[in-house]
Amino acid sequence: MTPTRTNSPVLVVGTGLLGSSVGLGLSAKGVDVLLSDASPVALGLAADYGAGRVAPAKNASEASSADTPQIVIVCVPPDVAGHVVMQQLEAWPDAIVTDVTSVKTAPLEHVREHGGDLSRYLGSHPMAGRETGGPLAGRMNLFVGRPWVIAPHEQTTVFALQEIEGLALDLGGTVVSLSAEEHDNAVALISHVPQLVSSIMAEQILRDDTDAATLAGGGLRDVTRIAASDPTLWNQILAANGPRVAKILRQVAADAGELAEALDDVSMPGARKAVAEHMRAGNEGVAKIPGKHGSRRTFARLTVLVDDRPGQLAQLFHDIGEAEINVEELVLEHSPGANLGLVQIEVLPEVHTRLTEELEARGWRLAE
Repeated sequence: MTPTRTNSPVLVVGTGLLGSSVGLGLSAKGVDVLLSDASPVALGLAADYGAGRVAPAKNASEASSADTPQIVIVCVPPDVAGHVVMQQLEAWPDAIVTDVTSVKTAPLEHVREHGGDLSRYLGSHPMAGRETGGPLAGRMNLFVGRPWVIAPHEQTTVFALQEIEGLALDLGGTVVSLSAEEHDNAVALISHVPQLVSSIMAEQILRDDTDAATLAGGGLRDVTRIAASDPTLWNQILAANGPRVAKILRQVAADAGELAEALDDVSMPGARKAVAEHMRAGNEGVAKIPGKHGSRRTFARLTVLVDDRPGQLAQLFHDIGEAEINVEELVLEHSPGANLGLVQIEVLPEVHTRLTEELEARGWRLAE
């Protein structure tokens, strides 16, 4: 077994998606993981699933040395994170405690206001997740290649920083250092507002009395994919970061209002310019989003028509591999009302023509 930066045992408090994924990832590396959860059912599932073993003690006075954690990882909803962090700091006076909630200012302020030992508390947040939750949604590789934000504060010690950095690295994360306020400002823009915009767009479908949604293609699906997220969890997240989200949401509303005004009468002077400028600004914004391997570059796209029957995707990938061409990005969707799939493949521009020729020679139908 490869040596780890994380020393055993580690206590994971909360065995939902993130907690079970932490447990699975560390257990796979030979770290002894203790599990704790307010729900006996969730706790039992996580343990049976291989995320760790049930913690035999609730505090240091009851625990043997083999069951005394070096690190406590709090994986609970944001509205109770600060309270649970305080409990763990008091229960384990020699342990470093982190929480992995998606807001960082609120737990830090709670610990500070309640006199917690800030030298042993260091908040963090792995930027990873799934649309599903619970112990069975956990994945041992959930954090691989994903940013893991660590939020140092005025009393952070070198030891605490090393411990949490080691934890993130052992789980395959890429460490990013931000203050709690910087983190919360960032996630308001890149996570919290997109969730609300997606939900609002999906809400418009409820007002559709013409069954237009049956014609939906990739555009609507892309915009509304995350609208299926858990409303209860998101209420907790948004309540902890409300003012930051509200500020950006008001700007989105102002931009949308300006577009609506221009589109009310596109013959008015400047109307088309306003639409074009917003579209151009969107082009510039999306170009700033990192793509594959953390860089952003333009790929060439081609769309392959695939019959909806077994083996077709496997054959397509086999033929692309035979052509010795790497697929950079891929999107799969179905053609409405037809037994047909549309596979959008993005490749480096310099191999686009060769791939087109190779696939046509092998009998694949390509969309213009």
